[in-house]
Amino acid sequence: MKVSYKWLKEYLDLSDVTPAELAEKMSRTGIEVDDVIYPGKGLSKIVVGETLSVVDHPDSDHLHVCQVNIGAGEPIQIVCGAPNVAGGQKVIVALHGARITGNAKIKKGKMRGQESNGMICSLAELGYSESVVSKKYADGIFVLPADAVPGTEVVDLLELDDAILDIDITPNRADALSMRGSAYEVAAIYNKALKFPEAPVSEKTGSVADYIKVAVEDTNDAPAYHIQVIKDVKIAESPLWLQNKLMNGGIRPINNVVDITNYILLEYGQPLHAFDYDQIGSKEIIVRRAKENETMTTLDGVERTLDTDNIVITNGTAPIALAGVMGGLDSEITDETVTVALEAALFNPVLIRKTAGKFNLRSESSSRFEKGINVATIRTAGQHAAELMHELAGGTVVAGTASVDTVEVKDTEVVITLEKINRSLGTDISSDEVTAIFNQLGFASTFDGETFTVAVPPRRWDISIYADILEEVARIYGYDNLPETLPITPALPTALTPKQHTMRITRRFMEGAGLTQNISYVLTTAEKAREYAVEDKEGIRLAWPMSEDRSTLRMNLLSTLLDNAAYNVARKNTDIQFYEIGRVFFPSADRVLPIEAERLAGVMTGMAYQKDWQMAAEPVNFYHAKGVLDGYFETMGLSDQIRFEAAKDLKWMHPGRTAAVYLGDAYIGYVGQVHPATANAYDLKETYAFEIDFEAIIAAPKEVITQQPIPKFPGVTRDVALLVDETVTHQQIVKTIKENGGKFLKDVHLFDIYQGKGIEDGKKSVAYSMSFLNPEATLVDEDINKAFAKLVAALETECGAAIR
Repeated sequence: MKVSYKWLKEYLDLSDVTPAELAEKMSRTGIEVDDVIYPGKGLSKIVVGETLSVVDHPDSDHLHVCQVNIGAGEPIQIVCGAPNVAGGQKVIVALHGARITGNAKIKKGKMRGQESNGMICSLAELGYSESVVSKKYADGIFVLPADAVPGTEVVDLLELDDAILDIDITPNRADALSMRGSAYEVAAIYNKALKFPEAPVSEKTGSVADYIKVAVEDTNDAPAYHIQVIKDVKIAESPLWLQNKLMNGGIRPINNVVDITNYILLEYGQPLHAFDYDQIGSKEIIVRRAKENETMTTLDGVERTLDTDNIVITNGTAPIALAGVMGGLDSEITDETVTVALEAALFNPVLIRKTAGKFNLRSESSSRFEKGINVATIRTAGQHAAELMHELAGGTVVAGTASVDTVEVKDTEVVITLEKINRSLGTDISSDEVTAIFNQLGFASTFDGETFTVAVPPRRWDISIYADILEEVARIYGYDNLPETLPITPALPTALTPKQHTMRITRRFMEGAGLTQNISYVLTTAEKAREYAVEDKEGIRLAWPMSEDRSTLRMNLLSTLLDNAAYNVARKNTDIQFYEIGRVFFPSADRVLPIEAERLAGVMTGMAYQKDWQMAAEPVNFYHAKGVLDGYFETMGLSDQIRFEAAKDLKWMHPGRTAAVYLGDAYIGYVGQVHPATANAYDLKETYAFEIDFEAIIAAPKEVITQQPIPKFPGVTRDVALLVDETVTHQQIVKTIKENGGKFLKDVHLFDIYQGKGIEDGKKSVAYSMSFLNPEATLVDEDINKAFAKLVAALETECGAAIR
């Protein structure tokens, strides 16, 4: 909302308050002012000129040589290229030495041999945005009213000496989306008297019943709907004062009738719509829901296909406007309009928002209907607009209003105690001070010695409960005046939850293993959300994503980690070891909100070790990634419950270098090489990854790790070399050894694996070292031989091994 400082001064005395001070004060009391804009800042020596004669430039097909009266001395000659320049116009002239927008300086010179002593300006050259310049003057100079006096300062004439407060309105303070609403706010802040000029009153004629009647099918869609008729209007340009107010408020002038509706929008915050009465096509207006696939053409010339969530204004049969959003093309105000049907209404905010969003037609009107309007001034705003059409367009207001109105205009009563105010704010404000604050706000109140009963007028529809009253008292009293006190709370011993404890250990281990923590967006593309997810479910898409790249809640961590790895590799950071603990999201048929699950994932690519004086460089491989998980599971006390099995069904992972991870009998994740095709899609070389169900890790019973004393008795080692089928896994062999090695077996270590010369095809040779220890006595050969014989027999039977 752009609030004009000069316009505010029409309502209250601000002679002792500068625009900058006002902006600071408003920001400190709850309405943030983003900026104070001074439209005329830097402009100088720009005056009204009168074109006495305009002739074509002898050496150009588009330039004109103009003789211009600037109100002093002889006329000056200016060469102008604007297509709409003509003799007898009042124009904007930047004299020699003038400064226009961008601090550009105007100097005397020659254009193709003709002397030019200044510049005839367009509004853009004075800093006006293209969006607020009338289309009539969009491609040329701006023509001032005929009564403009040559030599007059244009900065004053166009009210560029104003200050515009650019206010960032929060949804709860939509009452400030109008000049009157902002004036109430300023009056409350400074405790100043407020007076609004009375609207003009004209003599009425006839009866509106002879022209039109209205009906509303569902008053929940349109609780209030009013139509007035103004006949014999003459469409023309608006007076300059009205155009100035609209342009300073960020609205493009169009014609006097449409400009009046926009002026009322800025002043009251009440959207209005003007129909060409003769183009409505009937003497009846019905407000209803659109029918499915019903069509209409809006003012922008686009045919819209409607649905039952859209409220439409109809002539009894066909739609003539999208209620609260945009009018219809067939009934728009044109230069031929002579009778105006003026609409002032209140529409359902939810439906207006849906309609504006569906058609991408967000406007000043729709935003106000969405956030709320002052129901007490709906009729007043419409009547004021009708009188201005009489005054500025020569129209005659037809007596009466065709209405459907179910809105009850009344104050909202809120009760709060003085003790509650002081206890909540930490203050010791007296009842008289609180009453004075209510008076500043314009709220009637009574106090019975303990409790305030506050009557909140309809213009503050954001206030309904005692907490709202507390906020009003606090901000008018002054947030800076509230005492600074620390809360007094008992000190309670705290401890980490199991989840926090597990997460902390996990972070320490991963970072100790050389991985760097990532914190990624939970939003990704719909394809990535599903493509790398083990669960076969549809992703949860945002209703209004900011971009397609961030449109869907992730169902895996791998996609965002691969994005991060690709981002780094593209910037020459090629050795990547990332991990992330984060949430993934799944839809649920049994609940509205998605299921959220914690995951642990990692990505590794590039070199695991760099070349140095004592070792060669080594790229990341499967065993680096699996080794990280092995160490992690051991740290967590889960290594005895974990097993790895070959996995070939994950399409984004290499089918020969991927293992599924099981905790007991439950699948909890995978580790392995990212499929080369997937890695290539991210411009990555050989890449390894893992993703684990972190919640399963948290919930699993863990072995308690305790410190053991150094054993007093020596241990014994035995080695065994086996010839097995190449399909037999290391996991199978180790499991068999541990199950049959007896109670003194402490460790199993693979120290050799061989395939090649001397080993038949389809076979492999593996060699294991086994450590035995009795912490209570010295082991004897008989104990070891018995256990060793048992495990060898088990290997031959269960694994088909041959002892070499």
